[in-house]
Amino acid sequence: MVLRAGPARTVADCLLDTRSLVGLTRADLDNRAAHGEIVDADGRPVALDDPARLNASVFLYRDLPDEPHIPFDLPILYRDDAIVVVDKPHFLATMPRGRHVTETALVRLRRDLGNDLIAPAHRLDRLTAGVLLFTVRPDVRAAYQDLFAHRRARKTYRALAPVRPDLTTPVTISNRIEKTAGDLRARVVDGEVNAISTITLLEDTAAGGVYDLRPETGRTHQLRMHMAELGIGIVGDPLYPDIRPHLAERPDHGDFREPLRLVAYSLSFDDPLTGQAREFVSGRSVA
Repeated sequence: MVLRAGPARTVADCLLDTRSLVGLTRADLDNRAAHGEIVDADGRPVALDDPARLNASVFLYRDLPDEPHIPFDLPILYRDDAIVVVDKPHFLATMPRGRHVTETALVRLRRDLGNDLIAPAHRLDRLTAGVLLFTVRPDVRAAYQDLFAHRRARKTYRALAPVRPDLTTPVTISNRIEKTAGDLRARVVDGEVNAISTITLLEDTAAGGVYDLRPETGRTHQLRMHMAELGIGIVGDPLYPDIRPHLAERPDHGDFREPLRLVAYSLSFDDPLTGQAREFVSGRSVA
């Protein structure tokens, strides 16, 4: 963190005023300093009673937040010396972000396979399950990430949602979606199209319609928004078409009974290293 110094302020004064450290007391800081957990940019211990210098960087090692355990397996669909492909469960984040650190697919894989060089080639939303690809060594990372950056990887999804008798599928939705930092939901705005999805009803079951979703683009929450725009919001969606706080909060309290019924069903591409055609399919069902 960067100190915002003022007249006659100490390092401790600045740290105690930092929003992200709310709840820490001076005694907590003294204890951490005594254990060498408060250091400067060069890794040297910082004296809490020293005058704070404007824009000086101070590094404080904090305890990880409590995270509810995600009680679902992370099956490996494929593994070689370049990539590992998993079938991610609902609720498990792809990589550490915010409050989700240890309960992420990346951390699990690194621990299970004993390889700290594993990195995601793309991402899935925490609430979305399905096929997710990681690279296992740095020298191949860019090649696989480029597959997704340049839309050369072909992805299909499955979703469970209500059936509209008057809706004929396949149907393609095209619009512009933008998501602002701090806003839970993405928004449709005026401007050049950047989000295109084709949606097809595959089966009408007792639980609802099973849909095939094919995104031509990869905007945040694109498929969830497009389904909601058609009046067939995905079962278990806490954000679209309306925010449902009670549903959004349940996983943080260890309640995983109502997942978002959206699965990244298949991933196919021509391998950038070998040219071989590859396809991986999730074993998870939305119904």
